[in-house]
Amino acid sequence: MQPRRIAFLHPDLGIGGAERLVVDAAVGLQSCGNHVTVFTSHCSPSHSFPETQDGTLRVKVYGDWLPTTIFGRCKALFAAIRMLYVAVWMILTEKMDIVILDQVSHPIPLFKLFRIKTLFYCHYPDKLLTQRHGILKKLYRAPLDYFEEFTTGLADEILVNSKFTAGIFRQAFSRIHREPKVLYPSINFDSLSREVDVEHTLAEHDFVSGTYFLSINRFERKKNIALAVEAFSVLHTILSPAEFENLHLVIAGGYDPQLAENREVYHELKTQVNNEGLNDHVTFMPSFSDDEKIALLSKCFAVVYTPSNEHFGIVPVEGMYFEKPVIAVNSGGPMESIEHEQTGLLCDANAADFSAAMNSLLKHKDKAKSMGVNGKRRTEELFSLEQFGSELNSVVESLLL
Repeated sequence: MQPRRIAFLHPDLGIGGAERLVVDAAVGLQSCGNHVTVFTSHCSPSHSFPETQDGTLRVKVYGDWLPTTIFGRCKALFAAIRMLYVAVWMILTEKMDIVILDQVSHPIPLFKLFRIKTLFYCHYPDKLLTQRHGILKKLYRAPLDYFEEFTTGLADEILVNSKFTAGIFRQAFSRIHREPKVLYPSINFDSLSREVDVEHTLAEHDFVSGTYFLSINRFERKKNIALAVEAFSVLHTILSPAEFENLHLVIAGGYDPQLAENREVYHELKTQVNNEGLNDHVTFMPSFSDDEKIALLSKCFAVVYTPSNEHFGIVPVEGMYFEKPVIAVNSGGPMESIEHEQTGLLCDANAADFSAAMNSLLKHKDKAKSMGVNGKRRTEELFSLEQFGSELNSVVESLLL
């Protein structure tokens, strides 16, 4: 089987679930012997995954000089413009057998014009990720939504990250009369299994000596991190002072100071923690390193995952790999990755249910440990990078025959 020339096209190679999937997909296809290049309009050395900086992957950046918004607005429009600009440079400078796109589908007709195969990986329809308050916003979104569906339907193959997303895809894109295939994201066991000096990495944090719950999410409102704080506050009222004394909540995740929403959410959470009187029991770790992530997952008692209707959610899978029980909302992707009461607990998205789940794990630590063991086994069976790369490579090969 001859190596294929595979290109990825992604808007911003920052730190997030979609970016992690793109990096893992590229590494997985590269490990199958293919020639892989990742194209993007932005990749910050200080805010991107190591594989994009250490030479593991070939990354090319075009169009970073183009604006991303006009006074904070029209983000989707400029994302499409930037991706079309990158696509033109790809066609002019690179020989490609297939292009794998995600998030922005608008360049697909351009690649088809030059008879380049395309595969679109849908994390979630973009048209559903924004509100439409007012007539101007509706008029602005109408052509973008139409072309999103039109261009997505032109892809030679469409993949989605979960059965949940597949259902949403069918509802959102009713004019696309074919079924997307489900390909679950993976995690790289090797990168998570490497040796990290936990005590040294977390030396400046006192919570390491106690029991802590861990929340990992980007600082965005849709991630509903406030629910973790509220549930932890309720837990404070349930437990005695002696029981709560050594408990901690660690809130870590991707944080880009250039993004207004990240700054606002971070400030709102800090204010919430202060108002709840939890400053001594809650620690924030924005833009934490990979070593810190491994150390946190290694030592935490349980993972708390708060988004509702999450498209897939890689954090619960990472938590299970580290043999930690995961508390998550009973909607979206976590319902497919987590086995309720076997690898974690699925709850309604309210503080009462989440705090009850946290308390239950604290009261039944043997059960929590058993969930962790089951979670590790489930992760190895369903979410390995090798399996993901092999399945994706098979899809690519079927398109190029």
